[in-house]
Amino acid sequence: MNKLAAETIEAHGGLDRWRTFKTVKAHLIQGGGLWDLKGVGGILADTSVTVDLTAERASHEPFGDASRKSLFTPGRVALLSTATGEVLEELVDPRASFVGHKLETQWTELQLAYFAGHAMFTYLNTPFLLAWPDVQSEEIGEWEENGETWRRLRITYPDSIATTSKVQTLYIGSDGLIYRHDYNVEISDNVTGAHYPSEYVEVQGIKFPTRRRIYTRDANDIANFEQMTVSIDLDNIHLS
Repeated sequence: MNKLAAETIEAHGGLDRWRTFKTVKAHLIQGGGLWDLKGVGGILADTSVTVDLTAERASHEPFGDASRKSLFTPGRVALLSTATGEVLEELVDPRASFVGHKLETQWTELQLAYFAGHAMFTYLNTPFLLAWPDVQSEEIGEWEENGETWRRLRITYPDSIATTSKVQTLYIGSDGLIYRHDYNVEISDNVTGAHYPSEYVEVQGIKFPTRRRIYTRDANDIANFEQMTVSIDLDNIHLS
């Protein structure tokens, strides 16, 4: 593993500690302009997510109302009855359904479940995903922002992991924590993202940011703070 990747994992609680858990659950309050733009505003404004730590799997509950929850895996996404687990709707090979999408193309509920599922899987498993097989990382040049100097880690994900983009960049502070995370949203015409995690808390020995703000960025990787696409506030984080 890349040296900076190993240092970042250690700063967030360490791989040995992380591997004692199988899932993480958190309550989410979500906002920003993306949801209305995609025609899915309010569905996941107040929900909880449960993410697997050993395989790519996530579930949001409630999904729109208390009677439904989602189930995301890379090859299939479904909406289930909360009470019985019955499959209400499903979509196989969900990523293929986004072919030809532009930024303004609206999503179905199943497409929302796919996007939210792989996004939260990535967010809550970072930086520990850096230790997964075939995930490649390399340190690139430093970055200065707001009077701070951050080291940068370029990540390349294998095709077996569904995530926002194959290549992403982490910006890491002197304390080893992640303060920015860049990617492109491949399923939405490669719109750029500059994602700022902050307000870290320690939960059962693992450090998580409880505030996430995502903006667009320009060709020089400068964030446009006038265009907040997504906000996520987390609480009630629990590992099991």
